[in-house]
Amino acid sequence: MAITKVDIAPGVNREDTRYGGKGTWYECDNVRFRQGKPEKIGGWTRSGVNTFLGICRSIWRWSLLSGETLRGIGTDVKFYIDSATTYMDVTPLRATTVLTNPFETSSGSSTVIVTDAAGGFIDGDYVTFSGATAVGGLTIDGEYVISLNVDGTYDIDAGSNAGSSTTGGGTVTAEYQINVGESVDATMTGWGAGPWGGASWGSGNSGNVSLRIWNQSNFGQDLIAGSQGGPLYIWKASSGLMSRMTPLADEIGAADVPIIHDLLLISDVSRFVFVFGTNNICGDDYDPMLVRWSDQEDATVWTPLATNQAGSLRLSRGSKIVAVKQSRQEMLVWTDLALYSLQYYGAPEVWGAQLVGENISITSSRSVAYSNGISYWMGENKFYMYDGRTQLLPCDLRRYIFNDFNHDQEGQLFSGTNEAFHEIWWFYCSSGSTTVDSYVIFNYAEGIWYYGSMARTAWLDAAGGHANPIASTYNNKLVLHEDGIDDAETGSDVAISAYILSSQFAIVDGDRFSFIRKVIPDVSFEGSTAASPVVDMTLYPLHDSGSGHNSPLSAGGVATDDVTRTSTVTVEQYTPQLDIRVRGRQLSVRLSSDSIGVQWQLGTPRVDIRPDGRR
Repeated sequence: MAITKVDIAPGVNREDTRYGGKGTWYECDNVRFRQGKPEKIGGWTRSGVNTFLGICRSIWRWSLLSGETLRGIGTDVKFYIDSATTYMDVTPLRATTVLTNPFETSSGSSTVIVTDAAGGFIDGDYVTFSGATAVGGLTIDGEYVISLNVDGTYDIDAGSNAGSSTTGGGTVTAEYQINVGESVDATMTGWGAGPWGGASWGSGNSGNVSLRIWNQSNFGQDLIAGSQGGPLYIWKASSGLMSRMTPLADEIGAADVPIIHDLLLISDVSRFVFVFGTNNICGDDYDPMLVRWSDQEDATVWTPLATNQAGSLRLSRGSKIVAVKQSRQEMLVWTDLALYSLQYYGAPEVWGAQLVGENISITSSRSVAYSNGISYWMGENKFYMYDGRTQLLPCDLRRYIFNDFNHDQEGQLFSGTNEAFHEIWWFYCSSGSTTVDSYVIFNYAEGIWYYGSMARTAWLDAAGGHANPIASTYNNKLVLHEDGIDDAETGSDVAISAYILSSQFAIVDGDRFSFIRKVIPDVSFEGSTAASPVVDMTLYPLHDSGSGHNSPLSAGGVATDDVTRTSTVTVEQYTPQLDIRVRGRQLSVRLSSDSIGVQWQLGTPRVDIRPDGRR
């Protein structure tokens, strides 16, 4: 009898075959590594009881002078200020129009036709009416969703049926909110739609445009925000929590405020407002490589003068600015080909750019995560890092992730940090999916990778005394991660299914077989809330080290025609050992759980192995 440790290296490796990667983990879901050992990830709870409209792709958190913490929530249709008790709709207005008798009702129908020759609305826009008199037995007052009809008219749903067919409404004020955006990457078709050298170039496949993503950052206790491709807005705390955002260009003393921008950043210490990919000074020509900044301490002044520090510069490497991130001593700017460092020099240059990386790639505007002085980002088919020099980031999941990646939905990819566990997360749309459903994690403290499935749309790490990362879901909610051990998004606990599967490793040399009759599991259930927490441990013994790699896979991810006799045992909290009967030359081990209240960490299992002759 020989008691042998099943000691598997931390991290998941999909760059090798199931047998070639022996001594490593091969598959996982909802599992992380701590001190080199796999454990089920933490759970999440719902933040607040309210929901928002649209898909949130931007979350920002800041504090007022009063100490109250607010969150900016930008969706494809709205922008909200969240005070932790309610979502306040502060979506800016596009136009305010006074209409005369604009409503047409139809007896027995809740559909009302609205006439507005000024137009500018699109399907799905929001409009607020006030001052109307009753028409057809209906009083049209409040917010409605526009259903596009024909030029100069649109439909709304009044919520109840009209008593007669007529027109009217008197003198009505219509406030149109800014046009809604796309919830997924829209497409261009035809020759050249995709990126040069990409799979879609010249094939008629899609390029990515129009996804509604808000940029936002606080300037003191006020919030400056804008969606990509649009103007800048400001929400002023002094105007009250319910006040709408208004155009920054309309502020008193505003001069040459950019009318379009792709990205926004506010320098923490020096207090400049930056925009990237914007229009020229005193003009409306859009330049995707242009950087502009406001005067120091004044977000409204953008005209460069000898008496202020407003200015601009144009980057040269690449065709467009893709992403920006602030670090300790510099601001980092990624184009589609290069990485620049912006540093403050003071007058007269004010800010200068230095090339710190070239011949690189980057996936999306939200691809970059920053932690402890290092920036990490996902490029096209590889990962990078910048710690003062730009370098490739080795990835044990590279082939698997990029083969599973929907490149037509690159704009939806986003990243975030989970500092409590030394993790960088990238969320992305898997192949064939138009919604974000997968993630990959780099643990920078241990230099390892792991992955899984999870539907999220935005992420913000814990900071400023807030203990939990916060994320948005497709159910129009915010959830607090690492809070509890189950999925409590709906208010009721649902089990988080988690598993990890090892690569195949040899349990005997040569052409002989071994017989395993006993397992000492070494599983910790610390943190579980279930009265009797359990996990399933499955052993997959296999015959031949070289065969079966292209064979059909079992539920455990191993080749079915190689498995001699699978054994699944239930491990309980105080299980000292388990009696089993399996025979083979190699072995894969799987640990899984799908019960409420179960938290686990796997240590170093041991198996009782004895020689068992030839085939």
